[in-house]
Amino acid sequence: MSNNEILKILETKRQKCIVYTRVMGYHRPVESFNIGKTGEHKQRKQFIEH
Repeated sequence: MSNNEILKILETKRQKCIVYTRVMGYHRPVESFNIGKTGEHKQRKQFIEH
């Protein structure tokens, strides 16, 4: 079974994922960013805490 077939079967169970980021001391959803802030967010590096 291919990945596309699996995704089609499970399509009804999928949900939208809201990503939050910390901006100026508070958390805010990334989807509410304007075009410039969205591009800036994509360029950020992800850090892993140990």
